[in-house]
Amino acid sequence: MSDRTVFHVTPFHNGWQVKPEGLDEQEAVVDTKERAIELARERAQSHDLAQVIVHKQDGVIETEYTYGEDPRHIPG
Repeated sequence: MSDRTVFHVTPFHNGWQVKPEGLDEQEAVVDTKERAIELARERAQSHDLAQVIVHKQDGVIETEYTYGEDPRHIPG
């Protein structure tokens, strides 16, 4: 079973960042949330199993996308 790669889309100063889980530094910083989501999804799709977690401006999770064959058999 592969390890899941997780990318977070979070607010960062006056823009949005794409940050792989477990790293202290962002991978990309862009002006719009939409562009950050697009970048995160592109990166996630290049992995066997990945997830994009999109946060709202206040940091609360807004939505999640899973790519690859998710080994979990529970909804969500």
